[in-house]
Amino acid sequence: MKHSTTPQTRRGHRGGPARRIGRTLALVLPVVLVLSGTLAVTRVNWTGSPSSSVLAASDVSAAAPAKKVTRAPQDVLRDQLMTELQSKNPGVVLTHLQQAVNGRPALARHCSSIARALGQAAVRIYGASRAQSYARPVCDTAFASGVLAAHS
Repeated sequence: MKHSTTPQTRRGHRGGPARRIGRTLALVLPVVLVLSGTLAVTRVNWTGSPSSSVLAASDVSAAAPAKKVTRAPQDVLRDQLMTELQSKNPGVVLTHLQQAVNGRPALARHCSSIARALGQAAVRIYGASRAQSYARPVCDTAFASGVLAAHS
């Protein structure tokens, strides 16, 4: 006769917590797998018309509306200042550029390119000599170099 110090259940099996967890997983896991597989299956479009097709659960991201493309802050600022240059003099626009850079220091590395573009646009709008009269030391005189580049 076999003697054991571990208590046994009615059927003679050990009933520890690991065994109970294993049994629970053995029962629940197939149900979960079947349900998740069922949800991921697509219906076949027998009509052939693309308008009545049904997407699989894995294709949901393709059906989502396209995300709005976000533009870089420096591009947004450049476009705003270029638009403002159409109605205001370059001195006002350069002040707004300096205020934007002071408010968001991350824009400082783009300040020169924005000021240069503003200088080139100012030459097209005001002419070289009048555009040059608005030059000031915003972003290391990049506005003046933009005026010079557009004038040459």
